[in-house]
Amino acid sequence: MQDLDQVTINDDKSIATLGPGVAWIDVYKALDQYGVSVVGGRGPTVGAGGFILGGGYFHWAGKYGMAADNVKDFEIVLADGTITNANAEKNTDLFWALKGGGPNFGIVTKMELYTVPIRNIWYQLGAYSSKQAPALIDAFAKWQKEGASDTRGTVGFVIGLETTIVGLFWSEPAVKPEPFAPFYDIPQIEPAGKPANSTLIHLTNQLAFVGGDGSARHDYRTVTTKVDVELYKDVYEFWKPKAQAVHDTTGANVTFVFQPVPKSVAEASKEKGGNPMGIPVEGQMWWSTTLEWTDAADDDTVRGLSIETTDKWEELGKARGLYLPYLFMNDASRDQNPLASYGEKNLQRLKEIAAEYDPTQLFQKVQNSGFLLSKA
Repeated sequence: MQDLDQVTINDDKSIATLGPGVAWIDVYKALDQYGVSVVGGRGPTVGAGGFILGGGYFHWAGKYGMAADNVKDFEIVLADGTITNANAEKNTDLFWALKGGGPNFGIVTKMELYTVPIRNIWYQLGAYSSKQAPALIDAFAKWQKEGASDTRGTVGFVIGLETTIVGLFWSEPAVKPEPFAPFYDIPQIEPAGKPANSTLIHLTNQLAFVGGDGSARHDYRTVTTKVDVELYKDVYEFWKPKAQAVHDTTGANVTFVFQPVPKSVAEASKEKGGNPMGIPVEGQMWWSTTLEWTDAADDDTVRGLSIETTDKWEELGKARGLYLPYLFMNDASRDQNPLASYGEKNLQRLKEIAAEYDPTQLFQKVQNSGFLLSKA
């Protein structure tokens, strides 16, 4: 085994072992020298443990499933103090539950992840005026319909009030991958982001600038729909003036984020033994938003924007047959209920597993936040 502080890798480079508090940037740095990576988080400072217990989704998930699907073994401390392992051979029900079931079963102290052969990649990070958002939404939906089936590539798409960022990512070296053709003729703000053949760790460093602004208060929110360009545009036009008003009133930084999820994500999850998340087996979009502000007096105003927006996604989505009742835990807000969105059967099974491994319900009582089964 090679010892890399909070990250170790086995001799044939197929398994990486992580401490739960290690940040993804440190994971990628440690593994880069071996020419491999893991399916992890795009946020450089995000911790591995909570990310994976919430399911975990990143750019390369189309081919490999969710991050949680790529765990080989969890080491976990149970409520009675027992240290045990959960994997495909031991405590298999607990293993299934930990792959997206949240902080309901114990304290995870170590995780073994299968590595993936991704190091040298192609990407382009482009900045655009938010006046170009409609054209970019057209390109994004066209790519989802026609190009997303090639799981080597994915698109990151974040609309702000003034600037929009589009990231095109290809998991191997390339020259302008054809599936991204809908984006190539849309002019960027100068200086333009140039295509680059580089490494995953270099990209992770670049993505740091897309992160938060350091505000004291922040929130997220999520909703899921089928792929539909008119739905995307209608909700964006609903959000835009409200977002501007909230920003003008509170100074909050607000974003409108598209996360493409191809059908292959759910298919890969099933092939790897399944998980409790109940992700629909079809192409879809997980909308999310990042809200950042400074004054507690503005909490209801700022959070009201994302609540109204997700309500509009649901209203229009249901009216048009495009709404999907799934909530991605890692992007859900405090008042949302992602565990219930996993489906009645999966939720009941999660509760039974929690009762088996935590019969006194310690972890439901000592935690006053997070997505708890007792509140689902």
